[in-house]
Amino acid sequence: MKRLILAALMLGFAGAAQAHEVWIERDGNGPVRIYLGEPGDPLPEGGDPEFVKLKAPKLLSGGDAALVRKAGYLEAAAPAGDVRAWDDNVFAPWDAEGKKEGVVYYARAGRSDPRALLPFEIVPAAASSGRFVVTRDSKPVAGAKVVVITPDKWSKTMVADAAGAIEVPVREKGRYLLSATQKEGAATLPGGAVDAVHRITTTTFVVG
Repeated sequence: MKRLILAALMLGFAGAAQAHEVWIERDGNGPVRIYLGEPGDPLPEGGDPEFVKLKAPKLLSGGDAALVRKAGYLEAAAPAGDVRAWDDNVFAPWDAEGKKEGVVYYARAGRSDPRALLPFEIVPAAASSGRFVVTRDSKPVAGAKVVVITPDKWSKTMVADAAGAIEVPVREKGRYLLSATQKEGAATLPGGAVDAVHRITTTTFVVG
């Protein structure tokens, strides 16, 4: 246990940034709820300890909807249909073996629109499909690793095929979450220039 605690302290922001994800939950066409945390674990009362760092994610098609801070998530009204958001200013860049690294989060809720509108996105192959494609700048990412979390928190890592696609095993009703990560080269973020950037994307959908 002491070794685990020490490792966590040594990782600092790097551990938090890479372990955390931003995701969106939406029931029907109701309000959008944006979370920061570890979706595979039960959400602590009041939200994840790092949730305070999620301040102003940008809704891609949310117009001028105000973000309202709730207990553990940000809430906003949005037009009907799939909703997307992104944030490149959650965690400040951190030192990693003498170099600077940073993180950019992308999130989507819904599977009615097969278009890829975010720079890094997991999209349904067709409306309501259980087949999803990992895209970077709208191009499939062959061999991408995708973590699938089912409503009962069952988790499995799947590897995308040559067309960047995976087939999600839909076994029960409830909310599913898919996530993928890419590490890329130098970039400039609001917190400054970095030598490497981690791009983390999530997609959620509900089976009724």
